[in-house]
Amino acid sequence: MHQNKSVAASFILLFGLALAGFSSRNFQYEDSQHQDPWKAPAWADTLKNPHHEEPLTLAQGEELFTLYCASCHGDEGYGDGAAGGALGQKPANFHDTLVKSQSDGALFWKLSTGRGNMPPFKDVFEDEQKWQLVAYIRHLGKKE
Repeated sequence: MHQNKSVAASFILLFGLALAGFSSRNFQYEDSQHQDPWKAPAWADTLKNPHHEEPLTLAQGEELFTLYCASCHGDEGYGDGAAGGALGQKPANFHDTLVKSQSDGALFWKLSTGRGNMPPFKDVFEDEQKWQLVAYIRHLGKKE
């Protein structure tokens, strides 16, 4: 009986140590991700959006945003969506100066490539749809 308690105690201790090690590794990963700014390659700045803030483009971009992006980035693009809160790292706020200062091509590249909790949409959307989303994101960033 004493041996069973020792085995159980050893198992609990080992499980606790493994869990603690896993948790600290995750926090380090999140911290390093948070400190490392997400930069698109320089060539992405050469990509130009063929769709500007035309009414049809914005309507199509809004539809895509509502279906695929709002749950994390929030309805108005402040990074406050319900699903985004559970990610451990807040999604991009499209009203932030850092986002507004990026080129359309950089946003297109990030949308295509993804990173961390942001999924890559290169195989989900056609290029035209990604540009519609970029135009809509720009439109959101202008709202106050």
